[in-house]
Amino acid sequence: MGAAGSGKGTMSAKIVALEHIPHISTGDMFRAALKEETSLGLEAKKYMDKGLLVPDEITIAMVEERLRKDDCKAGYLLDGFPRTLAQAKSLEKMADEIGRPLQIVLNLEVSKDLLIKRITGRRLCPVCGAIYNTEFNPPKVEGICDNDGAALIQRKDDTVEQLEVRLKEHNDNTRPVIEYYRTHGLVHEINGEQATDDVFNQIVNALDTVRN
Repeated sequence: MGAAGSGKGTMSAKIVALEHIPHISTGDMFRAALKEETSLGLEAKKYMDKGLLVPDEITIAMVEERLRKDDCKAGYLLDGFPRTLAQAKSLEKMADEIGRPLQIVLNLEVSKDLLIKRITGRRLCPVCGAIYNTEFNPPKVEGICDNDGAALIQRKDDTVEQLEVRLKEHNDNTRPVIEYYRTHGLVHEINGEQATDDVFNQIVNALDTVRN
């Protein structure tokens, strides 16, 4: 968990590579369900086509469907979910019922000033998905991906104005989720302002406490 620009994507990739578990994001899940035209995917599409948020009960049902798959038997990593307290409580009940309860919550903490620099400087490769930053992790050639030579792009919502909107949503909806998990003793605070390797080392240490 963490605000936009806190490094969730970068750390998720590293955790998945280390633990060999599926990385589950609701965005990817929705796209897959729509592509496969599952009953839940088609139900979600009705709301998405109208620009409405998909109701919690549909989202939770899709998460349950995903967590029941065999590749989640050895564990799973949730990214961007749950976003609300209602989702968190439903997820807790459902995960316990299917015998795959949450064991740890990694909360990436980064100051607003640094988030602004990360978000506004973020550049993506549309071909391989590599992520750069004009200040902290620039490509060898400005505007060009090191891997495949493709022209880098900036997401339309990677602006200060959109970050303010996302931070408000995070504080209003997701902070209560973190506090809820904190009362359950699941939260490990991760200093997301360190170098990438240092952040990941902190995460590995936190994961070791679960294994032990």
